[in-house]
Amino acid sequence: MSKINKFQDIPIIPSGTKYKTLEGFSAIKNGIKLKNNITNLKDKKPTWLKAKVSAGEVYEEVRNIVRDNKLSTVCEESICPNIGECWNNGTATIMVMGSVCTRACRFCAVDTGNPNGWLDKQEPKNTAIAVQLMNLVYVVITSVDRDDLADGGASHYANCVKEIKKLNPNTGVEALTPDFNGKLDDVRKVVLSGLDVFAQNIETVERLTKSVRDPRAGYKKTLNVLLVAKSINPDVLTKSSLMLGLGESELEIIETLTDLKDSKVDIVTLGQYLRPTPNHLSVERYVTPSEFEKYRQIGLKMGFLEVVSGPLVRSSYRADKVLQKNNVGISVNII
Repeated sequence: MSKINKFQDIPIIPSGTKYKTLEGFSAIKNGIKLKNNITNLKDKKPTWLKAKVSAGEVYEEVRNIVRDNKLSTVCEESICPNIGECWNNGTATIMVMGSVCTRACRFCAVDTGNPNGWLDKQEPKNTAIAVQLMNLVYVVITSVDRDDLADGGASHYANCVKEIKKLNPNTGVEALTPDFNGKLDDVRKVVLSGLDVFAQNIETVERLTKSVRDPRAGYKKTLNVLLVAKSINPDVLTKSSLMLGLGESELEIIETLTDLKDSKVDIVTLGQYLRPTPNHLSVERYVTPSEFEKYRQIGLKMGFLEVVSGPLVRSSYRADKVLQKNNVGISVNII
């Protein structure tokens, strides 16, 4: 266990090291163990990869609401480049069931460990209160994987959605869920909880799945979860996300889009993979804005309701604007 240094009484935990959480269990900071022979992280990023600074009055208000209600956000835990824009617009993607994941995907910066069944029983109500305080017309609820729970946390997840809808009946709710290990009864609990959009991310093409995602995840498992979700409630929109720049070919991207369409997925998002720490997978290449636009058009021709595509796009980015069908207002500079 690493010694934790502090700055003004704030714990500073080095990425890749083991630490003990406030709840008393061990976790790896940012999910992937520290490596001795890491490749250079300071590669020069292209000019189109620029995001707004994380600051401002509204940003501070959102952060305070999150802290006061003891919530986690994927915005912070995954080191999202869009946190400045989203929080300054008064929105945040709330991450339920804690901030420690039982899986260790090699692209993800969320901490990894075994919570040993721990759950915050007040989280459903606190989440609903936070949504009300932020006056959200649309909210994305996501979560860590919780393989330590018998139902993968499906009941808790469903309770969060129900509490949000009870206190905020006019708020649209999107659930970006784990795969619940492919257990369809658990998928059903969430799909029938009152949500509007059910999302489960495919993340990468089939060939790269084993090297990118945790061994317990699966390309076909995700496709099946999405297909079943749609069959359980056809009125719920289904959604998935694909990262580019990990070494996939154009043909593989198109094959993945085809597989998602065959699984009755309504909405797809495409974004550039960005390496969160030196311990994570390297970026194989930076995909240009013109290529993202090309894949958007290919997806639309396949019949998807919407394809949100751009270098800084993440699965929940401007999620409330998806049905405007204009690439959520992203201005694409063809490069």
